[in-house]
Amino acid sequence: MYVKSIIILWALVAGAAQAAPKIEHWVAANGARVYFVAAPELPIVDIQVAFDAGSARDGNFPGLATLTNLLLDDGAAGLNADQIAEGLEGVGASMGASSSRDMATVSLRSLTDPAQLKPAIEIFKGVLSQPSFPKDAFERERKQLLVGVSARKQSPEEIADELFYQGLYGEHPYAHHPDGSDDSLKSLTAENVLMHFQAYYVGKNAVIAIVGALDRAAAADLVGQLTEGMPAGLPAPSLPEVAGLAEGKLVRQNHPSTQTHILLGQPGLSRGDPDYFPLYVGNHMLGGSGLVSRINEEIREKRGLSYSAYSYFMPMRLPGPYILGLQTRNESSDEALGVLKQTLGDFIAKGPTAEELKASKQNITGGFPLRLSSNRKILDHIAMIGFYQLPLDYLDTFNARVEAVTIEQIRAAFQQRIHPDKMVTVMVGNHGQK
Repeated sequence: MYVKSIIILWALVAGAAQAAPKIEHWVAANGARVYFVAAPELPIVDIQVAFDAGSARDGNFPGLATLTNLLLDDGAAGLNADQIAEGLEGVGASMGASSSRDMATVSLRSLTDPAQLKPAIEIFKGVLSQPSFPKDAFERERKQLLVGVSARKQSPEEIADELFYQGLYGEHPYAHHPDGSDDSLKSLTAENVLMHFQAYYVGKNAVIAIVGALDRAAAADLVGQLTEGMPAGLPAPSLPEVAGLAEGKLVRQNHPSTQTHILLGQPGLSRGDPDYFPLYVGNHMLGGSGLVSRINEEIREKRGLSYSAYSYFMPMRLPGPYILGLQTRNESSDEALGVLKQTLGDFIAKGPTAEELKASKQNITGGFPLRLSSNRKILDHIAMIGFYQLPLDYLDTFNARVEAVTIEQIRAAFQQRIHPDKMVTVMVGNHGQK
């Protein structure tokens, strides 16, 4: 009887771990879209506000979105950077900010006790709605970005990454590096930053994700406080479409390194793409599952050409890159690239085996609970669901949609969507050493 009870308890715990969180959704008075998950286990709340204000909105000033995001907590609502930091630290709260090509985010973690939460929310609200963009902070952050640009020029990995995005996206806003270039950063002004903030850090351009020990009413009250000083504004305009590649491109860049960094790929998937699951599951076998993937088996295990070889999709608002990559000795770069292309071609032509598909599904679905194993992981997922406007049951149906993928669907999706003869190939290394 005791053993039976333990088995039943284990089953209940396992079932709970597999269950996706319940997501509640509403729209705030200023137009911000809100996504909330109650998590009463710990007396904390995590908040992430995601704005459609990433580097795709830089216009003629690459680096503008990143610089704006960096400056938010350097002064706001009458407080300087030190006062903001000390105020949060004094109540056990922490704040962060980040920016990518699609979005710019600002986040807060706080205890839910009103004595700690109320002052933390006041500071966070000021950062979201009343940043002061001090001149000295502007110059300091810009200088740091310029230092980063100089460092990128010395890194073969960073050089390859920049050349790859430029080759994939051409004149599209996704092409330039989010942190900008020497020329663009030097041309930026504080007025540019203020105009970017006023245009994009607004309610109708925002998604607010909340996970924590609150009920719906308390979460709604918190949203009301956060958005009180945030103007509704307008949603960001649609980005231009991403054009497919008409032909293959090879870019070789000399660099005095002992290894050649190789990237191969094309525009791949947007969020919500109808082929997402066949391509995702298929790529898991091809190059997305680490040491047991086909690419790693052919390049590392059989031939010893690289310590690590991989492939992955990076879905974005518009088709993000499909990237295959490796690093290898300069003298073996052509051989390694040939094996990478051959492995990709074979997979497209034949698809996976039944054994590969079974193992891949078990790996993906078995690891799914780990994706939701903390409040912050849940927060990232619901912010992603909200920002890209995916179905609210996305997490509930994820494993079932993985399980439903067939070999035929994978083969068809790869043959229709992945074109090895129309890919960008970037090789950065010492090409004089063969």
